[in-house]
Amino acid sequence: MATLADKRKIAIPAATLAILAAVLTVGLVILANVTRDRIARNQQAWIKQHLDALVPPQSYDNDPLADTTQVLSPDLLGSTTPVVVYRLRKEGLPVAVAIRSIAPDGYRGPLELLVAIAPGGQLLGVQVIRHNETPGLGDAFENRDADWLGRFRGSSLTNPPQQRWTVRRDGGDFDAFTGATITPRAIVKAVRRTLEFYQGNEDRLYQDGTPP
Repeated sequence: MATLADKRKIAIPAATLAILAAVLTVGLVILANVTRDRIARNQQAWIKQHLDALVPPQSYDNDPLADTTQVLSPDLLGSTTPVVVYRLRKEGLPVAVAIRSIAPDGYRGPLELLVAIAPGGQLLGVQVIRHNETPGLGDAFENRDADWLGRFRGSSLTNPPQQRWTVRRDGGDFDAFTGATITPRAIVKAVRRTLEFYQGNEDRLYQDGTPP
């Protein structure tokens, strides 16, 4: 039969292990929370940089990362799940919206866009924020030809006319990348469809409450 001393010898290590396990669990939870918060802050800072590249920070005074809505339009926005719309305002008046639409038919798969549109439907700019393109193709809208996306600035559904909203190879007004047509064609089409969505939902996009 185990003596009281023997029981104490067993109980002390078991209690120590239990305490260590509890401390480790708490530490892991704290680390996960800190990491999650850091990732969230980095993501917010990352999207803010893209927004400021499209819409000058001095032109709005609200927090577009907090002033958002989500919208669903698979045919026009390229996603079967809701996409985020950032709303930018100055003294409460609309300045722009930035819609995270999808170009589903890029050469290497979907591309996520950030499309900034001013009241009335004029494009302020377009950014590609996620893609799976090979480095050569990706460079065409990031480094090698950084101004390619800048060619959208100032366009609208009527400028150019709708039938010319495609790449030049298809009879449109937009250049393709050197040696590539599929991805630029996909981006141009996605931007045009995003403008179509905006045209049909402009007033509601700036309203609080039920999204369109």
